[in-house]
Amino acid sequence: MIDLHLHLDGSLSPSLVEELAKAQNVPLPAEGQALEPFLSVPAHCSSLNDYLRCFQLPVAVLQTGEALTMSVKDLCRRLEAQGLLYAEIRFAPSQHTQRGLDQMQAVEAAIAGLPKKRGDGWSFSAQLILCCMRGGEEKANRETVEVAARFLGKGVCALDLAGAEALYPTDLYEELFRYARSLGVPFTLHAGEALGPESVWKALELGAVRIGHGVRSQEDPNLIGYLREHSVPLELCPTSNLQTKAVADLAHFPLRDYLRQGLCVTVNTDNMTVSRTTLAEEFRLLQAAGMREEERRAALIHSAEAAFLPREEKAALKAALVAGFQK
Repeated sequence: MIDLHLHLDGSLSPSLVEELAKAQNVPLPAEGQALEPFLSVPAHCSSLNDYLRCFQLPVAVLQTGEALTMSVKDLCRRLEAQGLLYAEIRFAPSQHTQRGLDQMQAVEAAIAGLPKKRGDGWSFSAQLILCCMRGGEEKANRETVEVAARFLGKGVCALDLAGAEALYPTDLYEELFRYARSLGVPFTLHAGEALGPESVWKALELGAVRIGHGVRSQEDPNLIGYLREHSVPLELCPTSNLQTKAVADLAHFPLRDYLRQGLCVTVNTDNMTVSRTTLAEEFRLLQAAGMREEERRAALIHSAEAAFLPREEKAALKAALVAGFQK
């Protein structure tokens, strides 16, 4: 399996949060099992903005280089144990500079937690996607772009734009991603989640080669046609999309319709801890709603094809998936 849309801060285990908090003297609202509700979305989540409140505590404990390295390594080990072959883990380095780190140091620390190479004690590999922030300072976002360019191919594979989409529309970041293009940094943008097709169109106009979510693309038949014609991958996150009310219910989740229409769709977790999910759980949810085995395999192959990897590494990842299908 492959997860292309996975946030580091939204996927910390409660036990690690507790360990990191104690090491940094960060006060906790609870301990042990009682900590979990402070890290996970409530049952009554009403919107994306409500969902985003779950990130305050994880960000607070990720303010040292050691914490970032530990968190990336711990997440990679958990993903490997879940049977994943590859993941692209995203985080916003600008959010981890509250206790003296600069963005470059934060990224270096996160890279240090990645598997060095498959086969060197790992059956799993991962890269980082650096997030610029909606509503973030222009200077800080520009620095994120520059840091991504510096570490591109050295643990970092792309950029993203994350945060409150409805409050800070994509068109506000045109100049920022023009700068990213000038530096040769590819990017996927969160779009079509809290806002509709117009946000996806703008992300494409800015040069996004993948769309984070894009679940509301179905509202515009012309957009569906464009996505199909240009093979633009969508990073769908079923549980998260239901929790943020981007989709009313599972019966209206468009993944199977997108597949039937020839779109390149992938299945991802978004935030394992916030959404209380794993990639296996995401597929179980979809299969309970009628997803067939050939559709599951198609989505996984799309993930290999959409990964920010060199062509030969994509081919090897795809071959490993196919070999797994045949077992």
